[in-house]
Amino acid sequence: MTWSHPRGYDPMVACSALWKERTGVTIEWDKRSLQDFESFPVEELARTYDLIVIDHPHVGQITAENCLTPLDVAGREAEPAALAAGSVGRSYPSYNWQGRQWAFPIDAASQVQAWRPDMLSAAPASWADALDLARQGRVLLPLRPPHSLMVFYTLAGNLSRPAGEGLGDHVDPATGKQVFEMMREIAAHVDPACLGMDPIAVLEQMAGSGSRIACAPLIYGYVSYAIAGFRTNRLAFADIPAAGNADPVGSALGGTGIAVSAFSKAKQAAIDFAYWIASGEVQRGPYASAGGQPGHAAAWEDAGVNAAAGNFYMDTRATLEGAWVRPRHDGYMTFQQAASDRINRGLTEKHDAGRVVADLNRLFLESFPAPGGAGGGA
Repeated sequence: MTWSHPRGYDPMVACSALWKERTGVTIEWDKRSLQDFESFPVEELARTYDLIVIDHPHVGQITAENCLTPLDVAGREAEPAALAAGSVGRSYPSYNWQGRQWAFPIDAASQVQAWRPDMLSAAPASWADALDLARQGRVLLPLRPPHSLMVFYTLAGNLSRPAGEGLGDHVDPATGKQVFEMMREIAAHVDPACLGMDPIAVLEQMAGSGSRIACAPLIYGYVSYAIAGFRTNRLAFADIPAAGNADPVGSALGGTGIAVSAFSKAKQAAIDFAYWIASGEVQRGPYASAGGQPGHAAAWEDAGVNAAAGNFYMDTRATLEGAWVRPRHDGYMTFQQAASDRINRGLTEKHDAGRVVADLNRLFLESFPAPGGAGGGA
């Protein structure tokens, strides 16, 4: 099971066809919406599918549910070590929880910046520059949950006060209020429909015929839209605009990893495929050429892969390397939805920033099953 976008589906089908030629093993893929991918219980999928594409915030929950098979198996230590060495930013360790590796990264992403090179000479370098474009009605910002929380996280991280993982304040109150006011300001200048738009919806509108939208300053990168001919207008991607210091740090890490069900009746065959498709050779070869957004540095550094994608990888690599990993404890996924809803309600109903931040901190504390219940970590 993977997710429903050419970036998520096409490379899995293409690589599975090659795998069948190599091994005789047939792998068929189903797909689900981006919204389902971000929220649907992994345990239910694991009872139906051998191979599942997941994102890293699920690892605490799936560890507690015992629904996935660890991929760091005895006798294959050199291969995970090679994958770890090829990690883009913290993509590889983001799937490590309580000392085990629950998935291998096959797609690396974080919030970056999308822009129209036919409309702008360069992407906005600062948050102030992006805000100026928003005042002109030329900016969209995906704020559909969980993306409103991702914007909040990225801004906090770029202001050098990223959210915490422990039982204290999740968000520094002063920084949180500053971030919420920044979000309130830009939200006042974008289409209110942004509250219901995910990254795909924003990128589709930006790349469509007749669009006036020149920039999405914080949005998960989608290499598909950087490829000439994918849509009417090609988009370019860049590092995030500086809200605080000049470095593109603090972006909320995304991407996907391939995992194997603990209930699979073909567990060894599924593990073999996971190792193969996550390898640098496959990632920079058939995976990238089929429209995937690889999770291995071998692809991100490959000149041919970059040339085919308008330098998408080279132009956003610094942001990926400085990206921040979300909390992953069992209970985080429920918090992610509740916190996103709280931010959106605060924006639409014009709530006091301090009140919103206090609620985020309370919701985060409540997401732990008991004091000290966060368990192990990476």
